[in-house]
Amino acid sequence: MSDVTDAVAHFAEHGTAVPALVLASLAALLATAGFRTRWSRRHGQAPPADDTGARPPTTERTAGTGPTGRETTGSEQGGSAPGGSEHGGESALWRMRTTVRDAPGSLAVLCAALAERRIDILSLQTHPLAEGTVDEFLLRAPGELSGTELADLVTAAGGARTWTERADAHDLVDAPTRVLALAARTALDAAELPLALRQLLGRCTIRSLPATAEARTGAGAAQEVPPEGTLEDTVLRLRAPEGGVISVERPHLPFTPAEFARARALVELDARLGPRIPHARDVLTLSEGSDITVRRADTRDVPAAKAMHERCSARTLGLRYHGPVGDADRYLNHLLSPRFGRTLAAQTASGRIVALGHLLWDGDETEVALLVEDGWQRRGIGGELLGRLVAMAAETGCESVYAVTQASNTGMVAAMRGLGLPLDYQIEEGTLVVTARLDPVARSGARLPHGERIGRE
Repeated sequence: MSDVTDAVAHFAEHGTAVPALVLASLAALLATAGFRTRWSRRHGQAPPADDTGARPPTTERTAGTGPTGRETTGSEQGGSAPGGSEHGGESALWRMRTTVRDAPGSLAVLCAALAERRIDILSLQTHPLAEGTVDEFLLRAPGELSGTELADLVTAAGGARTWTERADAHDLVDAPTRVLALAARTALDAAELPLALRQLLGRCTIRSLPATAEARTGAGAAQEVPPEGTLEDTVLRLRAPEGGVISVERPHLPFTPAEFARARALVELDARLGPRIPHARDVLTLSEGSDITVRRADTRDVPAAKAMHERCSARTLGLRYHGPVGDADRYLNHLLSPRFGRTLAAQTASGRIVALGHLLWDGDETEVALLVEDGWQRRGIGGELLGRLVAMAAETGCESVYAVTQASNTGMVAAMRGLGLPLDYQIEEGTLVVTARLDPVARSGARLPHGERIGRE
C-alpha cells in the first residue's frame, strides 16, 4: 500500500482538484473489487477476498508475476508457506474458477469435497451471474494433485466449466490492494493503462483501435461501441480516452460483469487524469564529452519530433520506416501515443530532439524501434535508448522484444547485439527481424542500463 499512499500524497501536494478525481475513481475501482458475495446464505460466513484474475486454461503452468510490490505471504493469509503444508508434505498453490448453482448448500458441498482431499481454501471471490455464480478460488493442495484431478473433483461436487492454473506466492495479495496498486500506476503514467488492464484481467490480448476504424462494419472490423462499452462473452470493448476503442480478448475464459466494471473504472480514471508521463530523466555523457538528456516523450513532442525527421536524410528514414516516409504527422501521433507504448527522446542542452526510441505494445508481443539523426549517429545514443527500452519491457514482464529492420542496417543489429541477450534472427526478402529473449536467466548476464526508472518515477 506504500506506493498508493505515496502517489496520493504526490497529487495532494499539487492542489485539491486532481486528488478529488483520483479518489473518486479509486472509490469506483474499490467498489467493483468488493467481495460481492452471497456466501452468507450459501455457507454462513464470509472468507477473505482475493482477485485471482483469469488466464487461458491449463493444468500445469506456473502463473506470471503480478504488479510490483505484491509481498503478502501465505502466512499472512492464515495458511502455511507455499512450499509445504500443515500435514508435513509438499503442497502447491492453484488458481481455480468454476460455476456453481446459486442455491443454498451448493458451495458447502464443493468446500466439503475440497476438504476431503486436504485442499485448503486460501481465498474466495464470487461473480454473481443471472444464472449461477462464478467462484474464484486460491487453493493450497497436496503437491501430487494434478490440475486435471482437481478439475474432476470440482466437477463431481457440482462445479461446471472449471478452469485451473498453477499459482505462486504473488497471487496471495488481496483484491483492494491489487486494484489500488494498478490505479496508482495508471495515475502516474498513461502508458501503464494497457499493462494495468492485463494485470487486472489476466493473460489477454489488448488492442487499441483508432477512431477511424471505430464505425466500420463487416467481418473483422471494429463495431461501434457505446460510451459505456460492451461485454460480449470473451471480448470486452471500451471507449478509449483519446477516441477509438480499447479491445480486450480472452478467448479461453469469459469475462464476468464484475471484471467488465473494473476495467471500465480503470479506463475512466485514465480519461479523467488526461495526458501525463513521468518527469524523470537521465543525463548521459557521450564519448566526446558532451552531455545529452534522455526523457520520456508523448504526443506533445510531435512538433519537435517532426522537425528532427526533416533534418534526417532519406537513407536514415528509409532504414527506420522500411521505405519512403509519407505523412510524418500520422506516423508520429501513433508512435508517440502512450496508448500504444512508450517513447524515449534524446535531446541536447538547447532542447532539440536528436533521437527517438519506441517500445510498442503489439498485441501479445513487444516491438522496439530507433531513429537517430544523421549528425548524432555512431555516438552510442541508439544503444543507450535501446537498453533503456528493453529494461522497461523486462520490468513490465515481457518475455521478449523484437526489432524489424533492413538487413543492411548494421547500426540496429549492433545495438541489439550490444544488449548481451540471446538473439534470434529471421530474414526474408531483405527484411530482418531480430528477437531478444528477456527471461530472468537471460537477463542475469545482460548489459542493460538501469533506465527503467525513466518510466516509473
